[in-house]
Amino acid sequence: MASKQPARKQKQEQKQVKEQKQPPQEQRRQPGIESKMRPRPQAEPEHRGCGKLDGKVALITGGDSGIGRAVALAFAAEGADVAIVYLDEHDDAEETRRRVEAKGRRALAIAGDVGDERFCRRAVERTVKALGRLDVLINNAAEQHEQESLEDITAKQLERTFRTNIFAYFFMTKAALRHLPAGGAIINTTSVTAYKGSPELLDYSSTKGAIVSFTRSLALNLAGKKIRVNGVAPGPIWTPLIPASFDAERTAKHGGKVPLKRAGQPSEVAPSYVFLASADSSYMSGQILHPNGGTVVNG
Repeated sequence: MASKQPARKQKQEQKQVKEQKQPPQEQRRQPGIESKMRPRPQAEPEHRGCGKLDGKVALITGGDSGIGRAVALAFAAEGADVAIVYLDEHDDAEETRRRVEAKGRRALAIAGDVGDERFCRRAVERTVKALGRLDVLINNAAEQHEQESLEDITAKQLERTFRTNIFAYFFMTKAALRHLPAGGAIINTTSVTAYKGSPELLDYSSTKGAIVSFTRSLALNLAGKKIRVNGVAPGPIWTPLIPASFDAERTAKHGGKVPLKRAGQPSEVAPSYVFLASADSSYMSGQILHPNGGTVVNG
């Protein structure tokens, strides 16, 4: 009976986090820092792993926090070793690395700018050298900058957003292809904004639309190599990108407009990635999953 207590306590804490509204807060830097968020996002998987990814190695960009951290922990729970790529959030990345290793899996944290193609090549090579192989690539790193008018989006911001959000997907995938085996998987993080738009995130939502097209086209391109390519389009999720992008008032309301009336937790998104990386989705490629709080996008 006592052995069930930790699991029961974890479920109670997860329920409290889901039901709790986030207080007003903001961070004046991109990327945001998860350790400064209140409440902290829920990253731990809500289920016991059952070996769906035993022996696999995954590389996750933006893996230090938010959805990337939750995916890293879920993959580790399923038996995978994990490399996480991040920009400069060293404390968050170290926490993710420790938590993966606490699950008995190997972890590697690599700092650098995914918008730099040379860095992407080095990150893939470091992963393969340290962990022995590469089976799953998760393109997930992103940034966004709220602007009320198209006229306020500078050429510098436009290029930076596209370089991080879509150029990096091309760069990292190019570097990974020579290592991914038949049966390997690529999973790209897009967004609900790719389907319904966003008036204040014009450049961000444009990159997310590009990711949908990239996913579908790459799936066709790699079908002959038996490498599956799919995507996940989260809705409003409680991640560091939110207080780093919006003012305190908007952050407090994040997620309130979806049918489920709340922001989702990263742990509620991570199972989509586990499914798409595992043999459970062996007959799926070129598809997008939509953990978005009930918004119907017909996509």
